Amino acid sequence: MPKIGNIQLPDFPLLLAPMEDVSDPPFRALCKAQGADVVFTEFISSEGLIRDAAKSVMKLDIYEKERPVGIQIFGAVLESMLRSVEIVEASGPDIIDINFGCPVKKVVSKGAGAGILKDIDLMVSLTEAMVKHTKLPITVKTRLGWDHDSIKIVEVAERLQDVGCQALSIHGRTRAQMYKGDADWKPIAEVKNNPRMHIPIFGNGDVDTPEKAMEMRDKYGLDGAMIGRASIGYPWFFKEVKHYFKTGEHLPPPTMLERVDAAKRHLQMAIDWKGETLGVFETRRHYTNYFKGIPNFKDYRMKMVTSDDAASVFEAFDEVLEVFGDYEFA
Repeated sequence: MPKIGNIQLPDFPLLLAPMEDVSDPPFRALCKAQGADVVFTEFISSEGLIRDAAKSVMKLDIYEKERPVGIQIFGAVLESMLRSVEIVEASGPDIIDINFGCPVKKVVSKGAGAGILKDIDLMVSLTEAMVKHTKLPITVKTRLGWDHDSIKIVEVAERLQDVGCQALSIHGRTRAQMYKGDADWKPIAEVKNNPRMHIPIFGNGDVDTPEKAMEMRDKYGLDGAMIGRASIGYPWFFKEVKHYFKTGEHLPPPTMLERVDAAKRHLQMAIDWKGETLGVFETRRHYTNYFKGIPNFKDYRMKMVTSDDAASVFEAFDEVLEVFGDYEFA
């Protein structure tokens, strides 16, 4: 069974990916309750942390019930990254994860995220310095390479391991692909099957069915799966994968009552954490998936995603339960 530092994980753990404006404490709590083995925060700017930017600092909030939890940071300036490690360490996470994979232009243009894939030496030296600067395990999330012609992930993984990286999560696309095309897990398997590698290798990208999770485990031999977009508005995904692994059968989809209850809990936790305005706004992206596939649902969805006050959104949830309570999801 894989270990990250001294953290013992179950066989083929399921990790909640760090997702901007998604992986906040309310959503992490829902995913943890549904079987996520490790959760990660939204990625946090090292420059924002050292400037004490309110949005960055708020992302440091973690809670005992979600352990093991990793805080993910990004940046490309050594001094800022080392100072941010000290700030993150004070929040008491179990893991510090470095984002070397975000493909978004505003991150890449600063040489951070996937931008660092154009300078592997810097990627390795930053990792080494951070490993030496903390007693917490340092892990890395990255992509296959900058583009198809510069995929050197087997070599990169060896170098990161050699400087003390404790686990590696690899998204099966290059930066040039962004999120287009299919994720390619073959190069990730090459990393795992390299006899020099001994740290856990987690796969990421397009794990959106229990069957694909099983394929990642059985065909590609990876140590675990990092789940991203498949969990947005659908925290049950973790439970469904584990049930499929155990029985070979699919769990029935969550009922309307379960979905409404989860949406209500999500919204209430978000309000408790961020206040009504932000809580209402930042949970909107989840509602499409919570209530996906229901016919004649547009008016109710519009009310959920356009209402600015919590009372109206909770009212919409109650209306959905009243009107569609007997709807059976396929």
